[in-house]
Amino acid sequence: MKIEVFTIFPNLVEGYLSESLIGKARTTGVIDVRVHDLRSAATDPHRSVDDSPFGGGAGMVLMAEPVFGAVEKVEPARPLFLLTPGGRRFDQSVAHELADGGGFSLLCGRYEGVDQRVADHLVDGELSIGDFVLAGGEAAALVVIEAVARLVPGVLGNQASAEDESFSDGLLEYPQYTRPATFRDWAVPEVLLSGDHGRIARWRRAQALARTLQRRPDLIEARGGLTESEEADLREFGEIIYPDSSLRSAQEPSRHEPD
Repeated sequence: MKIEVFTIFPNLVEGYLSESLIGKARTTGVIDVRVHDLRSAATDPHRSVDDSPFGGGAGMVLMAEPVFGAVEKVEPARPLFLLTPGGRRFDQSVAHELADGGGFSLLCGRYEGVDQRVADHLVDGELSIGDFVLAGGEAAALVVIEAVARLVPGVLGNQASAEDESFSDGLLEYPQYTRPATFRDWAVPEVLLSGDHGRIARWRRAQALARTLQRRPDLIEARGGLTESEEADLREFGEIIYPDSSLRSAQEPSRHEPD
């Protein structure tokens, strides 16, 4: 997996990517992440990469010439994405798409944005990490890289961790506990201490369903609603079934008699 980042703040990006799991994966060669300075292709003594916008307006705009020059000098891994609020919404499914490819590159915008000719003629697409505005694309690039990198085999110590997290099955993750079993009179759920791995798995499933129903019912709707087996898991562990009948799966209609 080869990932390349273009930014006017390479040290900011490099510092984060040199630590933790991604730093280790880079050291061992599991992933190849390279950070490039957009100022390297600037042509004036001040290494300028921005200028005022045609037509007037507040702020500055990244110029096309140094951006094109920096990218073309490297010939980076494709696709190359511009990070911008107007791009395709980045989520776990997009992370899987990128992880399944051989690599990709990210271009970090700054100031009031980039010259439109960069978006029209240089990049292969645009990505957004949410409906908000940042000072630049560096933080967004780090979000994308971490979400994708942890799906690459060998980055996590236990790959099962990536398969059993929030959004991996369209659900939020179940709650986790560790020692001590009782902390300030708050006890770990008894089922987790039972040693019954089948029951533990069902409890975790019920917790994931309940948490998603409470916090992100839109994810349940996107999955097609609850199946009867999922409703049974919720009942078994005393979790409340979401009252909206539209969240019941049309593929597996309920056969329960009304009260």
